[in-house]
Amino acid sequence: MGGSVAGLLTAHVLADHADRVTVLERDRYEDGPAPRAGVPQSRHTHVLLTSGMNALAELLPELLPELADAGAPRLAVPGDLGVWQAGQWISRRNPSAPVMAPSRPLVEYGIRRRVVADPRIHVRTGAEATGLLGRPGRITGVTLRDRDGDHHARQELTADLVVDATGRASRTPQWLTELGGRPPAEEVVETGRAYATGAFRADAPPEDLKGFYIVPDAEQPFGTIVLPVEGDRWLVTLSGPRGQAPPTDPEGFVDFTGRLPHPAPRAWLSTAQPVARPVGYRHTANRRRRYDRLGRDRAGLLVVGDALCALNPVYGQGVSAAALNAVALKEALAGGRTPSVHALQRAALRSSRTAWDVATGADSPMPGATGNAVQSGPVARLLDRYLGRVRDHVPSDPVVCAANRDVLFLLSPPHSLLTSPRVLRRVLLNTPVPTTPGDLPAP
Repeated sequence: MGGSVAGLLTAHVLADHADRVTVLERDRYEDGPAPRAGVPQSRHTHVLLTSGMNALAELLPELLPELADAGAPRLAVPGDLGVWQAGQWISRRNPSAPVMAPSRPLVEYGIRRRVVADPRIHVRTGAEATGLLGRPGRITGVTLRDRDGDHHARQELTADLVVDATGRASRTPQWLTELGGRPPAEEVVETGRAYATGAFRADAPPEDLKGFYIVPDAEQPFGTIVLPVEGDRWLVTLSGPRGQAPPTDPEGFVDFTGRLPHPAPRAWLSTAQPVARPVGYRHTANRRRRYDRLGRDRAGLLVVGDALCALNPVYGQGVSAAALNAVALKEALAGGRTPSVHALQRAALRSSRTAWDVATGADSPMPGATGNAVQSGPVARLLDRYLGRVRDHVPSDPVVCAANRDVLFLLSPPHSLLTSPRVLRRVLLNTPVPTTPGDLPAP
């Protein structure tokens, strides 16, 4: 259920272990890269983190070269970006390996072309799942309707395994309740943050930059990410705290950049030409559904992607997390014995843990954060103080910068910042060295 990134990649993995995989997608696919109504993130900025690029290269080896040929930029962070964090620019002398910044439609189209070419995978577009068949402990299929036909005509499709990849709006918890079962427990961290994205044409920023990243935090809640995408366009995403959403009219959108802690993005954006009216988005809660706790004997239902673990999109983890989900399933299925659905569900959840910890760790200290998974109490405050020292060292210390970047790129777990002797020694014993306070840092 769901034919976007998570659903397509999961179908690709399962095709090696099934006679037939059917993908139900409620939208109609376009013939090329294009936004879709069922993918609210289609028009917003996306980044393929290093972990996501590695995962996609393992799953679909020809995809990344194809994205590059289509014009998807590669850029080092912060080598090619002006990154402002905690009141200063991060030195560009400590760049990462390149990440990639394609548009979401280009990524999804590239994945879809390869996945649907597999004769074992059958895609039904315009088909919307409306419920589950079976009983709570044994799901045997789904009910569905044809969105272009009789909306009241119920169809049934049986399956050995049903995969929910329908995203944040997943109705599986409700459907399990309708079958007489119980929904999964949910863990939530909600900040009320909202964002908006506009597409522009413009010259590159100064100092050989390929974009900006103004990192919001508890003391400075406004942020932006400015990145080039294919087609000689720039995507600009602005974000604000609860009650201070960026406007979606072009003039107000540009004016909102005046709230950022440095004037460089506004100065650049004031020279740009809008391509289309900005679009907003407000559903930024981190929400993890614990299907792994519904019982080991549960069969027939696997939940992946945002339907399992939805992350605040402002951190750019979504596509990478979906790819890591699929790799985790591939590895779990690689042994000689077929694992239980419970084992597959645990593998999918484990693969998203680092992304969850990063997103909820960043959101918990934000003013007004709510939810049962908000990190609070003495231990959380002590940890936040330590991570504040990490942030102070990131701009100028190459060792701390690289370690922190590996966490943000989902290559290392957050606790690695506490267990690395080199990082601990530098964070606790060294005095942070400030970088250039005013102008953009030279590479």
